[in-house]
Formats: sequence, structure tokens, C-alpha cells
Amino acid sequence: MNEIYYRKNIKIKLPEAVTIILKTLRDAGYEAYAVGGCVRDSILGKEPKDWDITTSAKPLETKALFKRTIDTGIQHGTVTVMIKGEGYEVTTYRVDGEYTDGRHPKGVTFTASLIEDLKRRDFTINAMAYNEQHGVVDCFNGIDDLKNGIIRCVGNAKERFTEDALRMLRAVRFSGVLGFDICKDTHTAIKVLASTISKISRERIQAELEKLIMSSHPDRISVLYDTELMKYIFPEMLPMPNNYSCSLLTDKLNEAPHNHYIRWALFITYANGNTNEYDLLRSLKFDNATIKICNQLLKYKDEALSLNQSDLRHIIVKIGKDIFGNYYIPYRKILISYDEDALNFLKQIEAVYENIKARGDCLSIGELAVNGNDIRSLGITEGKQIGAILNMLFELVLNDYSLNSKDYLLEYSKEYIHKNKP
Repeated sequence: MNEIYYRKNIKIKLPEAVTIILKTLRDAGYEAYAVGGCVRDSILGKEPKDWDITTSAKPLETKALFKRTIDTGIQHGTVTVMIKGEGYEVTTYRVDGEYTDGRHPKGVTFTASLIEDLKRRDFTINAMAYNEQHGVVDCFNGIDDLKNGIIRCVGNAKERFTEDALRMLRAVRFSGVLGFDICKDTHTAIKVLASTISKISRERIQAELEKLIMSSHPDRISVLYDTELMKYIFPEMLPMPNNYSCSLLTDKLNEAPHNHYIRWALFITYANGNTNEYDLLRSLKFDNATIKICNQLLKYKDEALSLNQSDLRHIIVKIGKDIFGNYYIPYRKILISYDEDALNFLKQIEAVYENIKARGDCLSIGELAVNGNDIRSLGITEGKQIGAILNMLFELVLNDYSLNSKDYLLEYSKEYIHKNKP
């Protein structure tokens, strides 16, 4: 049985609203602490995104103490207290019931014990509480694990992962976000139970993978292979065949800018087997923009580029003008980072592109100096014909940007219409 271990020497600066909530609960005779990720991040010197509070007060008792509350998950003990337009989740100490689906407990039982509440949490670094009277409550040596850079389950790792299989992926995600190592017992338990990740919804898996791949240590994606989680997250993908391939993937991810599209395109480039990228991204329920942009990066990753401005304008349009500069060029740089000559050529391409952009060259039909109404004024009423003429004019200015003048394009269109009269 764990004993409460107070670390009174550690002080955390609480937001005013959190101090008010804790004091209000304490003055009413209840225990109350900030808990979980906000305590972890504060000790690490990071700014917490959210402040969660745990208390011995029952939900209705909490509601009675504050002017404005929202029943966020009152059946599970959670009430959101609103202060100055901000919401703070206040949850009663609880013990989870039986987990029957590998994700959610069938119910919860309220308890008067802070330790019992902390025991049900996933990792030691997330199982700490704090208030100004007691300092940090650390029953599971979470502070030591923070100091040593360790991800460790609270109690028995197999039990924690059997309760909620998503915790396995969270362990890897925290490893990437914090740059921590997963301890041996926790790592072994993930490998033993890796197949149970299939119980988790694709949306939740996507959310954890996104945080991992966008973390400061995306190379920790290698843990997904070490533990065989990858095999069950993407059963249609081939496992990494050797250490070299895995190292190439992690090296490229580490080189990548902090960009969602570029990192996912790199992941697919170096980790994918014979799977269509559409299928892979759709299997994770990604949005259409991610699917479209990643597909363009992958489709044209070997595109022959040209310093000729006309040729480059055509390539930009083909790939997508918004995609080309923002994602395509940096993506190509990472792909060829080992080749100095290729990188120098790409820098020249980038310079030509910047000139094209700075000059305002027409790179879409919508940027033509004429529009459908202008063509209609020339006596062309059929939509298909108007579209064909606009496409013809667009091709004209892609070849020579200086021709994108309303007078010139209207005159050119008149001649074209006259020559092509039936």
C-alpha cells in the first residue's frame, strides 16, 4: 500500500482561478488538489495547457459551492467550474470499475482517498497532485522519473494497459513529447499486449500519432516498431525490414520542419510498404486536406524540375501553388539532404519560384486578367466554351507571364473566336 508522500519543498505557481477553486473547496471542508499533466508540466517548467482539479467533494457538493458550473461528466464525477469565462474540470476522487472493452471502465466509485484516485492513473509522472498547503503529493516517485527522464506505469504495467490499450500509444507519445525513455517493464508490457491496440478507435490512434510525429522527438516513432505496435496499428503495412530503414525514417523526421503535412509525407515515404497512401491516411480518418497535400508531395517527389520560368510555372500549377512553396520545396530538401549538388539546384529553383511569386505571375485561372463575364461579353454564352477559352488563355500566360493583361487577352480572345467560327 502506497503512503502519501508530500514534497513540500516544491512550489508551483497556480493560476488565480485554480487558487480560488482550491480555497473554496478547502474552506468548505473538502480536500482539493491540482492534478495530473498540469503538475507534471509545471515541475518541468512548461506552461500547462489545462488545469485539472481533484477533490473529495462529490459532484453535487462541488456544484453547490460555485455560481456557474457545467455538468461535463457528472456521472463520472466531473463538473466544470466556470471562472471569468474559463472552464476548470473538477473531479471527485474515484476508483474505476471493471474495464470490459479495453478502453473504458463500466462505471466509477467515488472514494475519500486521494491515493486510490492517483492509483488509477496511467504513468507515475501523471499521478501527482499539488496544493499550496501540502506541496506535491507524489506516491509513485513521479518526480524521480521526471528527473531521470522515464515513462513508467503506475503499479503493474500489464494491468494498466489491459484496462486501457490506448495507454500503450500514450507511453510512446509522451516519450516523443518529453524526450523520455520508456522503462523496461513498461516497454515489455507494451510488446506483450501490442495486439490489443486494435480495440482503440482510429480517431484516438490518429490523435496520439499526430502528437508523436509532431513532437520534438519524432524519432521515438521507432518504439512503435520495437514494441510491434506498428504491426497492429497498420496491419496492411510491411514492418520495417531492417535497422537501416528505421534509422532513415527517424533521421528524416528529425530533419523535418515542425509541419504536419511534411512529417506525414515523410512517414509514408519511408515507412510505407505496398499500401496506397490514400488508404493509409483514410484508415486514420484524416481530413481531406491532409490526404490531398500528402498525396501531391508523394506523387511528385521525383518530379524533374526546371530553372526555365515557363516550365517551372507549369510544375507549380500541377503540384499546387499553395503546396509548392509551403510544403513541396522543404519536403524535397529533406529527401535529398545527402546530395549537395541536388540541394544547390533546389536552392536555385527556390530562388526562381520566389521571383515568380514576388512578380505576381498568374498561377491559377482565377488570377487571369479576364474572367468568364469578360468572355461572355464577346458573345460566347456556352459555359463549356467559356471554360475552354479561359484554359487556353491560362496556358498562354503560363508560357509568358507578361501577357496577363486584360486588353491583350480580350483582343487575343476576339481573334481566337473569329478564327474558330463554324
